[in-house]
Amino acid sequence: MTMRLTAWNRANFNLTAPLAKDFNRANGSSSLSWRTARSRPNGGRYSITFTSSYASIPRSQKEKKTLDRDFFVSVLETSVTKRDAKAYMNKFVPVLEKKGATDFKKRAAQTRPTESKDSAKQAPVPNAAATQNEPLPGLKPEDVAIQMPLYVALVKFRAPQEVGDDTLNGVGKTLGQLRKLGLISIVVVDCGLPGNDEATDRQIASAQANRIATAIDNYDAPGARVIDSPLAIKNSSDALVSPFTSNGLFVGNSHDLMAALQEEVIPIMTTFGYTADDCAVKPVDANEAILALTRQLSGLQFLGHTTEDLHISQLARSAEVYRVVILDPLGGIPAKNRATGRYLFLNLEQEFPEVRNDLTTSGPSSPNTPGQQGLQHLSNAELAKNVLSLLPPTSSAVITTPQEVANERGPEDEGMDWSLVSVSTRRKQNPLIHSLLTDKPVQSSSLPTERFRHVTSSTGAPQIGSLTTLAKRGMPLTIYPDPRVTPWKPPQSGQKGLNLTDPRIDLPRLVNLIEDSFGRKLDVDDYLKRIHGNLAGIIIAGEYEGGALLTWEKPHGFEGSEADASSRLVPYLDKFAVLRKSQGAGGVADIIFNAMVRDCFPEGVCWRSRKNNPVNKWYFERSRGSLKFRDMNWTMFWTTPDLASDEQRFRDFESVCRGIEPSWADQKHVLD
Repeated sequence: MTMRLTAWNRANFNLTAPLAKDFNRANGSSSLSWRTARSRPNGGRYSITFTSSYASIPRSQKEKKTLDRDFFVSVLETSVTKRDAKAYMNKFVPVLEKKGATDFKKRAAQTRPTESKDSAKQAPVPNAAATQNEPLPGLKPEDVAIQMPLYVALVKFRAPQEVGDDTLNGVGKTLGQLRKLGLISIVVVDCGLPGNDEATDRQIASAQANRIATAIDNYDAPGARVIDSPLAIKNSSDALVSPFTSNGLFVGNSHDLMAALQEEVIPIMTTFGYTADDCAVKPVDANEAILALTRQLSGLQFLGHTTEDLHISQLARSAEVYRVVILDPLGGIPAKNRATGRYLFLNLEQEFPEVRNDLTTSGPSSPNTPGQQGLQHLSNAELAKNVLSLLPPTSSAVITTPQEVANERGPEDEGMDWSLVSVSTRRKQNPLIHSLLTDKPVQSSSLPTERFRHVTSSTGAPQIGSLTTLAKRGMPLTIYPDPRVTPWKPPQSGQKGLNLTDPRIDLPRLVNLIEDSFGRKLDVDDYLKRIHGNLAGIIIAGEYEGGALLTWEKPHGFEGSEADASSRLVPYLDKFAVLRKSQGAGGVADIIFNAMVRDCFPEGVCWRSRKNNPVNKWYFERSRGSLKFRDMNWTMFWTTPDLASDEQRFRDFESVCRGIEPSWADQKHVLD
C-alpha cells in the first residue's frame, strides 16, 4: 500500500487544483451541434444565477474532497503489481510531471516559435526550445508535432440515449479520472437510430453529445467540448477496403479537434461528416469515424499519396492512440466455450476466426440469420481488430458497458470509511482505470471457474465474471500435436510420440526461451534424454515469446501391465517459460495457460515450483489445489477437479512431482 501511495502521489501531486472554466471555450461553436449554457431552466428560458464566491467555498471544497477521495479509491482499488506500477510510471509520469509545470497549451508552445503579443501576423522569433523544432512550410500551428507525447483514448459511445443520467455521470467521472492519470479521451457519439430523417438524427446526436459533455463537466475542469465534425467524405468510387487506407472517410479539418486536445479539453463529436466536393452534411459509420481518427493520429491518413504529403502527415502526428474504448450496452464479446460466457481477454490474432464463426452462426430465434446482437458484437470485435492493426502491439481495446465504467456506489456505501475497507469487501474495479494501470483485464481469463466473481448484467441477470473484454492484437499460438485433430491421450504401447528433434520445432530458439525465462543454463543433452518418448506436446506463443512443454510421467516405482501403465501416466507441465521482456505484459502467460487447460489437458494437469518462486502467487490463483512438501523445497500444483477425492491418483501426482530430476547445467538442483 505504501508503494502505491508513493507512486500515485508522485504522479498526481499537481492534478487536484481546479482550473477555472471558460464558457466560450467549453461551449465552442459548431454547425453540427448546439449547446446551451450550463444553468437551470426557468419557465422555458435559461438564466444564470450569480452567487457569492465566498459563500460557495466550503461546499466546493467538500465536493472537491469527495471527488479526490473517489479518484484515489479507484486507483488504490486496482491490483497493481510492482511491475505494473513501474510500466505505468515510466510511460505516464513524465507527462504528468511536465503538466505540473505548465498546461498542455503552454507546453506545446515551448516546442514551436513564440508569437508576438502585439500582432499574430509578425514573424515568429524562435526560442531555445524551438530552434530544432521549426515547422515545415505549409504546416499550420496546430499541426506541429508535440515533443511531449499526448496519450489518447478513442471512445465509441453507442446508444447513449439508453443510458440514465446517473450512469452517464459515472462515465463522465471515469473519463475525467483517466485524464488525471494522463490519458485524454476523444468521444465519438453513435446513437444508431434507424428510420429517422437526417435532421432528426442530427438533433438527437447533438443532444446526446451535450449530455455526455455535461456529465464530464460536472466532474472537473477543464471539462469537455462538443466540436464540429472534422470528418470529410470523399467520392465513394475512390474508397478501398483496407483499414490502412482512407475508405472514403478522412479527417479534413482538425482545427477544433487539436485545439481541444491542446487545452486538455475532452472533444466530443457526432457521427456526421462533410462531403469533400460540396460540403454537404452526411451521416457516417461510427466504426469508420474511429478508424479515420486513428489513421490521422497515427500518421497513416495519407497512405498512397505523394511522398511529400506522407512526410508532412507523419510530422503532424500530435498524439498517440494508446487505448480504444467501446462503450456498448451489450458489453464484452460473448464466448460459447467459456464459463464466464464472455472473452475476458481476447487474443485477436488467434481467436478472432472463432469469434466470427460463433457470432455469425444462426441462433434459435432466427434459424436463417444471426441475431442483431450477434452482429453488433461482431462489429465491435472487427472495430477492435482493425484499429489495433494500425497501432503498436502495446495498444489494446476495452469493450464494456457504461454501467461497468460508471462503477457506481450504492446508497449503503456513502457513509463507509474506505480506508478501513478490506480487500474482500471492496467494490468492483473500474475496467478503464484498471486496464490503464495494469494493461490487463479486471479478472484473468485463466482463473478456474469457481474463482470468478459473480456480477449482475445490465439486464439484471446473474453473470459469472466481468462484463468487459480486453482485446489485444496478440500473437499466433502453435500447438504440436494439434489437439483439435489429435487429442492428447496417454501413449499406447508401440506408438511413436513427438520429440523435440521434430523439424517443426526450432530447438535452438526453444532452448533460448527456457534459459532466458529461468535465468539458468539448460543441460540440453540430459534434458532431451529425460523426456525422450514421453513428450505429450508443446505449446508455442508467437515467435517463441513463450511456451510450455508437457509430458506423460510414470509414477515412481510403478510396476504393472502395459494397460495399467497407460492409465496411471500423469499429465505433467515440465516447463512453462516466457521471455523476460514479455513477462507481465501482453497476456502471453494467460494465452499459454488457457491453451493448456482448455485444449490440451482439459481433465487436469500437475506441476511443481520451488517454494520461493515469485511466480507462485500466479500459480496459486490458477490451480485448483496445491501441496507444500515438508521435506523438499517444492510445492505441487494441479488443475484436476476433485483430485483429493481420488487417493491413488493423488499419490501418483505426488510421486511424479517428488521424483522428477531437473536438467540444469549448474547442478543446483542437488540442493533441493
